[in-house]
Amino acid sequence: MKKYRGSCHCGKVQFEVTTNLERVVRCNCSLCSRRGAIMHRVPAEQFTLIAGEDYLTLYQFHTKTAKHYFCKVCGIYPFHRPRVAPDFYGINVACLEDVDTFKLEPGLVDGRSYE
Repeated sequence: MKKYRGSCHCGKVQFEVTTNLERVVRCNCSLCSRRGAIMHRVPAEQFTLIAGEDYLTLYQFHTKTAKHYFCKVCGIYPFHRPRVAPDFYGINVACLEDVDTFKLEPGLVDGRSYE
């Protein structure tokens, strides 16, 4: 496993994750398909918010179980807490330093079919 450092565009929100990026995905739900992020899920104990908690804003919809976080300053989505796995963090892989998302081959999560 490797430790990755991540941030939003303006750098107010900063975090670290310890993981391997073997599986990255795109989701086709109404929110994910619009934001176009490539995501990777990590257990909560492998995620550390380093800075910027007060710069995060929360967006919830439908069942209001999933927690989608965005930076209040630059609007970037760095991570979320998935509805189907609330003990994990879904990381926006494009926010990780030294990761070229154009070289990744993401799988598909059929979030549109979730009840």
